[in-house]
Amino acid sequence: MANTYTQIHIQTVFAVQNRQSLINKEWKDELYKYITGIIQNHNHKVLQINGMPDHIHILFGMRPTQSLSDLMKQVKQDSSKWINKKGFVNGKFSWQAGYGAFSYSKSEISNVIHYIKNQEVHHKSVSFQDEYLQLLNEFNIEFDERFILKPIF
Repeated sequence: MANTYTQIHIQTVFAVQNRQSLINKEWKDELYKYITGIIQNHNHKVLQINGMPDHIHILFGMRPTQSLSDLMKQVKQDSSKWINKKGFVNGKFSWQAGYGAFSYSKSEISNVIHYIKNQEVHHKSVSFQDEYLQLLNEFNIEFDERFILKPIF
């Protein structure tokens, strides 16, 4: 679109189905590269991607050429198919329904990148569910407790 100028930075967070710890450190970097490729193929720019065995954080610059929901559908759908095709997990891999999406100003980007890079350290003291609730509350997002990602027991 000619004469369209934007600066949209989004962090998305989504979990493995049933919060299972299926993302193995042996292939997680390959998964992150694959997801980065999906996002870049839609003309968006990945700034940082990282996560834990049960969830992923992605910070990217988004172009206004596609809806966020369509992009996330594509990322989750294509990466699930790729994981299953590669045979990285026993059984069928899938992502949990839904995702969190949070927007940031340019001045916040370096802090968000640092936060995402340091997920392993962060999760030594904060559970994923607590982290997710903190993000929802920090951004004043109304939510229904029934649909919040629950831990597996």
